[in-house]
Amino acid sequence: MLKKVFIKTFGCQMNEYDSSKMQDVLNQAHASSKTEDPKEADLIILNTCSVREKAEEKIYSHLGEYEILKKNNPNLLIAIGGCVASQEGENILKRAPFVDLIFGPQTLHRLPDLVNKRKLAGIPQVDISFPEIEKFDHLPPPSVSGSSAMVSIIEGCSKYCSFCVVPYTRGEEISRPFEDVLTEIIHLSSLGVKEITLLGQNVNAYRSFTNKGEPADLALLIEYISDIEDIQRIRFTTSHPNEMTDSLIECFGKFPKLAAHLHLPIQSGSDRILAAMKRNYTALEYKNIIKKLRKNCPSVSISSDFIIGFPNETDADFNLTKKIMNEIQFDFSFSFLYSPRPGTPASYIHDEISHEIKLKRLNELQLMNDAQGKAISHLMLGSKQRILIDGVSWKNPTELAGKTDNNRVVDIQADKSLINQFVDVTITEVTSKRLRGEII
Repeated sequence: MLKKVFIKTFGCQMNEYDSSKMQDVLNQAHASSKTEDPKEADLIILNTCSVREKAEEKIYSHLGEYEILKKNNPNLLIAIGGCVASQEGENILKRAPFVDLIFGPQTLHRLPDLVNKRKLAGIPQVDISFPEIEKFDHLPPPSVSGSSAMVSIIEGCSKYCSFCVVPYTRGEEISRPFEDVLTEIIHLSSLGVKEITLLGQNVNAYRSFTNKGEPADLALLIEYISDIEDIQRIRFTTSHPNEMTDSLIECFGKFPKLAAHLHLPIQSGSDRILAAMKRNYTALEYKNIIKKLRKNCPSVSISSDFIIGFPNETDADFNLTKKIMNEIQFDFSFSFLYSPRPGTPASYIHDEISHEIKLKRLNELQLMNDAQGKAISHLMLGSKQRILIDGVSWKNPTELAGKTDNNRVVDIQADKSLINQFVDVTITEVTSKRLRGEII
């Protein structure tokens, strides 16, 4: 029996979702509870991400800490899950032979069986296969604590961008059945969930069929979810520009429950770099998507991802990225230095651009984007915003905090009875990335 489980999560919202499912399957099989202290755990799980540079070294660094715990408690089990597990497989055991379980994102539902096999056989268990959508058929009903929940609707990625390792660690794009997604969301709404975030590596690539055999995409899914009375806000992330269909763009004007915010990675403003990245769109095509979005929903907030220092990115390429940032006026976004991932096509490109130049470019772009995000925050001053109150503010325990459509945190003076409720507020103050408001 596993009484206590400690899970450390690295990476994106998909990994956060997977970690919650690990806890669900272990709770069902072993009646185990989650702990925030690895010292009291019977099982330690590192749910890993391989997107950024030195991801593997970070994992081995943490394993060094947990190896000491295992020496003091031989019954402690240590597991590596997620994308690094898929990427490294049994190689992990060469550097860390004390690891007991290695499993991929698509086999987390087999975790209880792997635990049992490890105890019976007395040797490490490895399962990094890709059994398509099988895991969703074996997951217990979701458990939630709060008014927001994430629902994975599509697994994997079939885009094969030259810099990205995800298709190799999570497999090809496979969509969950339409009715299964709706059933899960209806169940979540019965538990008090009011806000749903639909997840996928390329969430807008979702393709399925209704129970009548009609084709169903993300736009149709949003339409159906909008009809669920208790669900009051819908989000989705992360999207790919190639899958931003007109019907999906029109959703931003048709369905008030859909948050007026879209995270749409562009990665670069240079067509030459976009081609080398194998993104399969141009800067002009990206700008046309944003133009259509703002026509359908003038208040929509756009955030993005940028990779700076892709191999042999020139000053001219970087200037085009700055140009598109100025033209679109992105909300607070994410930007990173390019880091070669093992086995990806871009990792074999000889790069002559110095690290110092790349860092300078990154800092310049981040300063530009920070100024844009702050400008958007100041435009919200005096406006009416609807927020979902998540709980007590970490900045001030006498206040509550909630999020706007564009993910701004708003601190307010309010009674705790409003936790997990939507309220309308007037924005009265802007402080860095947070806002302050008063209930209307």
